[in-house]
Amino acid sequence: MVVANHIVNKIAVYLGHGDGTFKDPTMYSTGSYSSPYMVTVGDFNNDNRLDIAVANFGTNNINIFHGFGDGSFASQIELSTGASRPIAIVAVDFNNDSLLDIATANHGTHSISIFYGYDHGNFSPANTYSTGYDPLPSSLAAGDFNNDNYLDLAIANYGTNNVGVLFGNSNRTFEKQITFSTGFASHPYSIAIGHFNNDGFVDIAIANSGTHEIRILSNNGNRTFNHQATYFVGSASPYAIGVGDFNQDNRLDIVITNKGIENIGVLVGYGNGYFENPIMYSTGSYSSISVAIGDFNKDHRLDIIVANNDTSSIDILLGKYEGFLNQTRYSVGSYPQSVAIADFNNDTQPDIVVANWNSNDVSVLFGYENGSLANQTRYSVGSGPQSVVVGDLNNDTQLDIVVANMDSNDVSVLFGYKNGSFAKETRYSVGSYPYSVAVGDLNNDTQLDIVVANMDSNDVSVLFGYENGSFAKETRYLVGSYPQSVAVGDFNNDTLLDIVVANSAGDDVIGSYPQSVAVGDFNNDTLLDIVVANSAGDDVSVLLGYDNGSFGNETRYSVGSRPISVAIGDFNKDTRLDIVVANQVGNDVSVLLGYENGSFAKETRYSVDSYPQSVAVGDFNNDTRLDIVVANTASNDVSVLLGYDYLVFVKQMMLITGNGSRPHSLVISDFNNDGLIDIGVVNLFTQNIGIFLAHDNMSFRNQLTYSTRPYLSPCSMAVGDFNNDTQVDIVFGSCGSDTVGVFLGYGNGSLGNVMVYPTGSNSSRYSLAVGDINNDTMQDIVIANHDNNNLGIFLGYGNGTFSSIILFPLDYGSNPFSIGIGDFNNDRKLDIAVANNGTDSLNILLQTC
Repeated sequence: MVVANHIVNKIAVYLGHGDGTFKDPTMYSTGSYSSPYMVTVGDFNNDNRLDIAVANFGTNNINIFHGFGDGSFASQIELSTGASRPIAIVAVDFNNDSLLDIATANHGTHSISIFYGYDHGNFSPANTYSTGYDPLPSSLAAGDFNNDNYLDLAIANYGTNNVGVLFGNSNRTFEKQITFSTGFASHPYSIAIGHFNNDGFVDIAIANSGTHEIRILSNNGNRTFNHQATYFVGSASPYAIGVGDFNQDNRLDIVITNKGIENIGVLVGYGNGYFENPIMYSTGSYSSISVAIGDFNKDHRLDIIVANNDTSSIDILLGKYEGFLNQTRYSVGSYPQSVAIADFNNDTQPDIVVANWNSNDVSVLFGYENGSLANQTRYSVGSGPQSVVVGDLNNDTQLDIVVANMDSNDVSVLFGYKNGSFAKETRYSVGSYPYSVAVGDLNNDTQLDIVVANMDSNDVSVLFGYENGSFAKETRYLVGSYPQSVAVGDFNNDTLLDIVVANSAGDDVIGSYPQSVAVGDFNNDTLLDIVVANSAGDDVSVLLGYDNGSFGNETRYSVGSRPISVAIGDFNKDTRLDIVVANQVGNDVSVLLGYENGSFAKETRYSVDSYPQSVAVGDFNNDTRLDIVVANTASNDVSVLLGYDYLVFVKQMMLITGNGSRPHSLVISDFNNDGLIDIGVVNLFTQNIGIFLAHDNMSFRNQLTYSTRPYLSPCSMAVGDFNNDTQVDIVFGSCGSDTVGVFLGYGNGSLGNVMVYPTGSNSSRYSLAVGDINNDTMQDIVIANHDNNNLGIFLGYGNGTFSSIILFPLDYGSNPFSIGIGDFNNDRKLDIAVANNGTDSLNILLQTC
C-alpha cells in the first residue's frame, strides 16, 4: 500500500505480511512544501515493476518513484513544471514512440507543459507553451487536427473566452497557441471533439457556460477553424458535453447537461457541421452535472444517463429513432456526485452505481433488457461519498465497489456477489478529504489496489490489495494542492501502472434505544453472536462473540426508520445467517445479507402494511427458501413476503387479525402437525391469541382466536413444548396485568385454557424467551420486566406448569426491552442477553453454576 501524506510532504509504503498485518511504513520524501496533489502508478521504465508518479501542487513538479519489485522504491526523480500550478491533465503518446507522455494545463502560469516519456522511466524536462494572459484553462483535449499523425492539443480558456490549439510537430515540439474566439463573456467550460461534417478533419464543440450556448468550430484542414454555428440552450449554463451518434445515421450528435434549468439538450447532427436546435428533455433537476452515453437496452441505439445532484436522482433517456423516449426517473440517494456503469449481476445488462454525498451511501440500480432499471438498492458507506469506481477486488469474478468518503476521510469497499448484491462496507483510513478514487494492480500481484486523491491533505493514498479482498494500511505520497481527480494507466509501456492526478487548486496535474435482540452464529466460528435493533439510531448493532463469553465491539448497519423487531435466517441459501428488521415508522422491513466474516450487506427494503411491530421467518410454501411474516399494528393485519431467487420478496397476501386488534407480536410454528408452517399472533387490544393454520397452496385459514382473559393485554409471545407431549405450546406476556399466560397446545391447531403466572407489580413485560435454563430437560420461561429493571425466570416442571418467578435485578433505569438466550461461552449452559433501551446498553448474564 502506498499513501501520499500531504501535510508531511511524504509518501509512505506499507508492505503486507500476507496475514492482514503490515510492516512499519517506509517513508519517501516528496520534498519540502511539495503538497502532493495527485498520484498515479504504472511501469514507467518497462521493468515489469510498478512505479509511482506524484504531482506536487506546492512545489510545482511531478515526482517519479521507480519500484524495485520488492516493495521498495528508488529515490524520487523530479520533473519540474515551473511555477505552474497544473489543473487539467491528459496522458497520450504525442511522439508516436509507444510511450505515454504527459500534458498539463497550468492554471498558475497560464500554460501547457509537455513531458515526454523514455524507455527507462525518465521524462524530458517540461516543454512549456503559453496559453496567453489570464486564460484560466478549464478543459483539455487531444486530437490530430491536421492529419499529420501527430496529436495536437485543444484547450478551453475560461478566462479569455477562447479555444487554444497547439499543433504537434514530428520533432516533439508544439507550435505557439492559435486561439479561436468562443464569444464575448462566453466562459467555455467543457470541450469535446469529433468529425461533425465528415470532411476527414476533427472539429471542436464547446459548452459556453457564460453565454448559455454550444459553439461549433469547424476544422478547415489548414490549421484554422471557422465559427460554424452557435446553438442557444436558453437560460441554462451548459455544464458537460458529450458526443455520439444517437439516431444511427452515421452523423455525430451532441448532448449537453444544462445547469440551472430542469433539462438536458440533444442536438441532432446533419453531418455537414450543422445541428438541429437543441431538443430539450426534462430531468426535473436544476443541477444536472454529469452525463454518460451507452446502449443500455441493447437495441443498438445510444441512450443517455444523467446524474442530478439537487433532486437525488438519475435519469435514463432511451434512444428511439431520432429522439428519446420520455425520461424514466429512478430515485437514488441525496446529492449524487459520481456514477459508474458495470454489470453487477452477470446478466449482460449494464447496471448503475451512484455515490450519494448527502445521504452517505451508494445506490445500485440493476438494468433490464428493455433499458429500464430496477429500484435502487442502497448501501451505507462513509460520510460524504464523493467518488465511486468498480473492480473485482477479491478475484471472485464478481464486481465490487470502492467509494471515496470525503467527510469521514476514508474509503469504503463493498464486495459484490453473484446475485448483484453487495457486502456491507469495510472502511480504510486515507488522507484528508478524499475526493477521487481509482483502482489498478499497482504491484503486479494480480490483486487490484486502491489509489485515492486526498483534496485537503494534498496527497494520495495507496492501499495494496490482498488475496482475501482486504487491503494494507495506506501509504501516502504528497502531490499538488487540492487533488480532485485520480486515474491509473501504463504511461510508458513498462507493464507497470502509473498514476496521474489533477490538482485543482494548484492548477496542475450499540446503538441508540435498542428494541429487539436475536442470537445466531454470524461468522460460522461455532460461537454465538448478537444482533440488536436500535430504534432511535435507525440501525442494527452486531456483536461477534468470543469463546470466553465476551463480545467484540459493535458494528452498526443502517436500516429503516425506527427498527422495532429483528429476526435471523439464511435467505439466500449461502449457509450464512442474514438479518431481517421490521421498521415501525418506515412501514417496511430491511433485509441484510450476511457474509462469511460476520459482516453484512447494506439493507434491501420491502414495503409492508402500517406500523409493523414484529417479524419472523419461515418457509411458508415449501420451496426451501425462507419467507417473512410481519405483524402490522396500525392496519390490523400481517404481511407475508415469499422468498425467491436473488433475494426477491413478493407481498403475497394479507391476513386479517380483526378490527381494532392491534397485533403486537407473532411466532411461526406447525401448530397442527401437518408439516406446514402456521402463524401465531398476539392481539393487544382485542386481548386474544390468533392462530392462522396454513394450507398447502400457501394460503391460510381464517384466524382462530383464544381469549387471554379480560384485562390481559398480550404484547409478546413465544412457543415451546412445556409438558413434553411433543405438541407446540404458547406463552405470552401481558402488558396490562403484570402476568404471563400459558396455552398448552393439543397438536391439532387448538389450544387449552390459559394459565396465568404473576410477574410482579408494575413489571410491564416487553419480551420473553423459552429455553432449558437449568439443564433439567424441561423448558423454562425468561421475561424482561421493563419497568422493574429486572429479569424473571419461571422454571418449568415438565407437566405444563411452572414455578413462581425468580427475579434477577439489572441496573436502575436500564428498562430491559428485549432478550435472547444462547450458550455464549460454550459451557453447555444457556446464557441470557438483554437489550436495555433505558441505558442504550446490552447485559450479558452468564451462568456460573
